[in-house]
Amino acid sequence: MFGLFKKFKDGFAKTVSAIAAKTSGLFGGRKIDASSLDELEEALITADFGVETTEEILSEIKAAYKNDATLKGQQAAAIGATVLKRVLAGCEGQLTPAASPPTVIAMIGVNGSGKTTTSAKLAWRLKQDGKSVTLAACDTFRAAAVEQLKTWGARLDLEVIASHTGADSAAVAFDAWQAAKSRGRDYLIVDTAGRLHTKSNLMEELAKIRRVLQKNDPMAPQHRWLVVDGSLGSNSIEQAKAFHQSFGLTGLVVTKLDGTSRGGALVGIYRQLKIPIYFLGLGEQAEDLQPFSVENYAKAVFGIDA
Repeated sequence: MFGLFKKFKDGFAKTVSAIAAKTSGLFGGRKIDASSLDELEEALITADFGVETTEEILSEIKAAYKNDATLKGQQAAAIGATVLKRVLAGCEGQLTPAASPPTVIAMIGVNGSGKTTTSAKLAWRLKQDGKSVTLAACDTFRAAAVEQLKTWGARLDLEVIASHTGADSAAVAFDAWQAAKSRGRDYLIVDTAGRLHTKSNLMEELAKIRRVLQKNDPMAPQHRWLVVDGSLGSNSIEQAKAFHQSFGLTGLVVTKLDGTSRGGALVGIYRQLKIPIYFLGLGEQAEDLQPFSVENYAKAVFGIDA
């Protein structure tokens, strides 16, 4: 548990440092005051926690401060973490297998979100848990995307079903399902083509993949996860809304949280859409894709030691 918390804490180092810098040591041992509360508000907004969550955190800290003028930063941090845990209650995604394998997970998102890399890391993680996995390289529109997934597959000893760049992505998905079924695989992870959520023709390609998969299994894909770049901040909320409206997202994976001071956007996505959060990308290595933990997230954001 300590090792996992350390990954969270390291991953949110920039978020924590941004808040700490703006609050001039608010979460240290000294007493808080009105000025430090103003700085905290600015820091939370800057980190993309959103107005609603920021106001909830501040109102509870202010109420505690009103009752106890000696309230210290460490106590304020604990209050903030408690509010975050309440806001995110029930958000931890639990991966459930389909009644009849393979369980299909469609990875969705815009180019640059880390979708292809995350697909490989997820496959590796499932394999470490003793599951058999096939990857479908359906990002056939982006140059070198297929090769990228093949490279990850070779590095991590994962099976990848692929065709050439520009191939029909739905046809690749169909073939991959057939292969996974015939080989008795537990999971099929479909790396779909990255696309802007505002492009209707590209969004239709995603719908086509879904229709083709359902010719094999009417329930597929059982999981439809959006991979979002955590450094985009509030822009990721608009992405999530668009994809959710089109495909009924069942999960969220937030990547690139190891290099951003805007680690609060996932709170806004969950508040608005109630999409379960399954994993966070906290680094470049395969093992840096970590299951989302509300407890660890809240502590890491406010710099609370385990």
